[in-house]
Amino acid sequence: MDFLTYAFIFLLSMFLGIELIRKVPAQLHTPLMSGSNAISGISLIGAMMAVSLAGHSKFALFLGGLAVAFAMINVVGGYVVTDRMLAMFKHKG
Repeated sequence: MDFLTYAFIFLLSMFLGIELIRKVPAQLHTPLMSGSNAISGISLIGAMMAVSLAGHSKFALFLGGLAVAFAMINVVGGYVVTDRMLAMFKHKG
């Protein structure tokens, strides 16, 4: 694939992610975080595949590495937030 294809896929995924997050009400962000961890895990696998298929394109390798980093931050952050949310409901006794 050429530069324009990689740039188009990257920009399209950024736009879709922003639109999806913007449409979720603030009250639902924390409960939906645990469900979105699975989706972020799938994104992480796709990003790792993109890095492995980057070939000699430094730009594709950079975008794939960036996608891996952001997906990993999202997965870890999602589990931390879910753990904190569930800790609020534990009986303190």
